Amino acid sequence: MLPRRWVVERTLGWLMQHRRLARDYEALPHRSEAMIHIAAINLMIRRLTAENTLTWRGA
Repeated sequence: MLPRRWVVERTLGWLMQHRRLARDYEALPHRSEAMIHIAAINLMIRRLTAENTLTWRGA
C-alpha cells in the first residue's frame, strides 16, 4: 500500500493533466472547486470506458 502522501501527489498529478487546472484562471474559489470536480469526473469516465485519448504529453 502506498503511503498517504504519495496517493495525494499521484491524484494531484492526474488532475494537473487538465490544462485549465495547471494555471490559476479562476477568480472565485467555488469555480476552482467546480473545475476540480469536472477534471475528476472526466478522469473517471475515461477509466470506466477504457478510452485512450492522446494528450499534449503524448500519453
